[in-house]
Amino acid sequence: MTPVDQRAAEHTESPSAEHRTRTGVLAGLACYCVWGLFPFFFHALAPTGAVELLAWRVLWSLALSVLVVTGLRRWPAVLAVLRSPRQRGLLAVAAVAIAVNWGVYGLAVVTGHVLEASLGYFVNPLLTVLLGVVVLRERLRRTQWIAVGIGLAAVAVITADLGRLPWMALTLAVSFGSYGLLKNRLARHGSGLDPLTGLTVETGFLALPAAAALLVLGDRLTFTGFGAWHTVLLVLSGPLTLGPLLLFAVAAGRVPLSVIGMLQYLTPVLQFVAALLLGETMPASRWVGFGLVWVALVVLTTDAVRRRGRPRDWESTGS
Repeated sequence: MTPVDQRAAEHTESPSAEHRTRTGVLAGLACYCVWGLFPFFFHALAPTGAVELLAWRVLWSLALSVLVVTGLRRWPAVLAVLRSPRQRGLLAVAAVAIAVNWGVYGLAVVTGHVLEASLGYFVNPLLTVLLGVVVLRERLRRTQWIAVGIGLAAVAVITADLGRLPWMALTLAVSFGSYGLLKNRLARHGSGLDPLTGLTVETGFLALPAAAALLVLGDRLTFTGFGAWHTVLLVLSGPLTLGPLLLFAVAAGRVPLSVIGMLQYLTPVLQFVAALLLGETMPASRWVGFGLVWVALVVLTTDAVRRRGRPRDWESTGS
């Protein structure tokens, strides 16, 4: 191919590449915005409690996943995963991790602790880096250790302000970080597991406990008795769980991980704003703690951007 032909080919291909990137960025923005606006959705579901909310979220997600898998004829992929002891085991543990994450997040919203939930997702990138050291035996650079150290100082400040350990924030960070790590392990071993298949299997593992929880709640269920709109919102918890995860998969496959790393901060920022709009208070001392977290994230993000051309530096990214 002559230089002229090569330039012509590059010119022809570039619109397609630009379209893929643009689509990926839009998908990423959409999924992180939906996750960030969840507090308003869950707040509108009052008086549904955290346990019932988690159960309906699992069951309606599974129902929608089954419909989509059937429509796309993806059952052979699901059955292949279930026949693999390794994949089945990792997804079972991942199911527990994401159930804990969903449950604690719902509890944070219904009890008026959205600020603490947003703290958990701000801390998550720092915890993901730390998990890389503890679990994957990775070595951190000096700037990463500085970011982790500032993050630990922030947790200490917020603990002193609250008068207790911010267990909701830490549980959200640990559960989501662990979930990302498990998915990372599956990807590293070349499982070829797509998000839809993975979520179908995970929610399948959680279906029986979710159904049992609804049976235990019995007359305390809010699915009926609070108007048709309330019932519709509970049903929509399924699509609002599955949709953002599929959008995230599109984004992750079309834009660099460095861009995903930047976009992920949109969720806790929106959650933070939502908490203030929902009437939660933010004392001056807590601003100090959150400020330290933001400084740590600036350090971590700056280090990642400087090394964005080295894929190995992103191996510890779980989500």
